[in-house]
Amino acid sequence: MLPVRRLLRLLLLPLLLVLSLTACAERQEDTSRESTETGDFPVELQPEGAPPVTLEKRPERIVSLSPATTETLYAVGAGDQVVAVDEMSTVPEEAPRTALSGLNPDPEQIASHNPDLVIVDSDTDGKLAEALDKTGVPTLVLPAPETLETMYTQFELLGEATGHVQAGADLARQTREEIDKLVADVGEAGKGLDYYHELDPSFYTVTSATFIGQVYDLFGLTNIADQGDPSAHGGYPQLSAERILEADPDLIFLADTQCCGQNVDTVAERPGWDTLSAVRDGHVIELDDDIASRWVPRIVDFVRAVADAVSQAA
Repeated sequence: MLPVRRLLRLLLLPLLLVLSLTACAERQEDTSRESTETGDFPVELQPEGAPPVTLEKRPERIVSLSPATTETLYAVGAGDQVVAVDEMSTVPEEAPRTALSGLNPDPEQIASHNPDLVIVDSDTDGKLAEALDKTGVPTLVLPAPETLETMYTQFELLGEATGHVQAGADLARQTREEIDKLVADVGEAGKGLDYYHELDPSFYTVTSATFIGQVYDLFGLTNIADQGDPSAHGGYPQLSAERILEADPDLIFLADTQCCGQNVDTVAERPGWDTLSAVRDGHVIELDDDIASRWVPRIVDFVRAVADAVSQAA
């Protein structure tokens, strides 16, 4: 299993590739606009893999303990309703960051912000929801989605939860359309290519059974970490340098550029790695750690990076 420290960074850390600035600007303009919707309350929410929650009225003091949720709240126009976010919620910059922990949430600290809705990505024993329920504060649990479809559904659900129903639906639709177009434009170019996605310099990686792995699957790429059982090690195995050298992947994606300072040059300096096809052919792709690990609208930039890399390698 992936150590807690590395798994937390994978889930919570914030494409150094050249992206389409126009497309990014248009998406930010569309998804961050203020919404005048008020929604239809009370509303019952049924997130996948979590208990249902009924909100009697539109929440005006939201505490978000999930970086992905924080980004999406602002994307659907609910930023003005957010009063506190956890210490790992680095995007957007204007989000009210605090010392709150999403990993070990403290009900008393959360309650000090006088919330009328708390959103977390995990409450396995239900103790947080139980504690907050005593104060009359509902807890919405949004587990890490396992598929893109679940991610789109969460965008819509956050729109419903905050009174921005149309904005949530528009965000899901627009994100889906952008991703579908990127994949369609690449076509069959990824068939026959394999890749290695690096989480840290000790060679922890992902398999095709993970949310990240499914992005690569969109392009028909083969994951060198699958090794016959993509579900092994929870989808986050640690490979050896020898295994990677033996596999000689066509593409190497670095999702440890910010956390661990990895880049094209540091990879080429590793013993024997200068012989890898991806290094020799210039197919080592530096990713933004955040974008390559969060289920947020910016995932389009991750998909675009993969699309560009596949087109260049084909």
